[in-house]
Amino acid sequence: MSDQDIVANMERVWNSITALCAPFTEREWKTTTDCPGWTVQDQIAHMIGSESRLLGLPAPEHTPSDTRYVKNDFGQRNEVWVDWHRSWSGSQVLQRFQEVTGERVRVLRAMRPEDFAAQTQTPIGPGTMRDLLHIRIFDAWVHEQDIRRAVKRPGHLTGPVAEHSIGRVAMAMPYVVGRKVKPADGTTVVFAMPGATGRTLALRMENGRATSLDDTPVTPTVRLTMDAETFACLGCGRWLPGATLPAGKVQIAGDTALGQAILAQMNIMI
Repeated sequence: MSDQDIVANMERVWNSITALCAPFTEREWKTTTDCPGWTVQDQIAHMIGSESRLLGLPAPEHTPSDTRYVKNDFGQRNEVWVDWHRSWSGSQVLQRFQEVTGERVRVLRAMRPEDFAAQTQTPIGPGTMRDLLHIRIFDAWVHEQDIRRAVKRPGHLTGPVAEHSIGRVAMAMPYVVGRKVKPADGTTVVFAMPGATGRTLALRMENGRATSLDDTPVTPTVRLTMDAETFACLGCGRWLPGATLPAGKVQIAGDTALGQAILAQMNIMI
């Protein structure tokens, strides 16, 4: 994938968010989402803040009034932008989102290969501007899905942006299994996600590490079957693991206790 293909995915998810939110009523803008303390409007304000920082724009001189649900300094910085926009109407926030993301697209389109390769700090550590853009696409899609669930308008679960984002969660599963759950060597784990965006991810424990398998075992130690939306919601900490089993969103075949332990550790955001 070329750098400009990556930029196209960034623009694609921003356009999808704009089209989704354009007809919202103020009641829909103020609908609560799966992110503690955040409404639909707050989700957009958060993305405005993230992209404004990348444009070098200063944060508002503002102190949020309620930060009970903020967990760390990074969250505190996010909350400045979110709370500052709460006095705006939803349509005003969306207009600002379009202005900021439009400027970001212009900047990204003008970047040269060496600009994408430049070193920078990402939310997961040092990386390149290219790495950061991959994370920004994922983050925007996750927040788009937060909004869609809140207003009961599902969509954008297929296509290149969804595939990229599901892939980002899948990349973390060897860490989840090998470092957080730590089953015995020889254990095999299969994540099965049927559907257009879904995939099958097979892992085997070797020397205390979970490694990916090219071939899926016929009878793994445990198989966890779920759709791509459930996989993303568990990986991003949006849904409680214990609620997905009785709701029928996850099926476990094989070692049930191991499957439940993996579900409990799937959140890659902590």
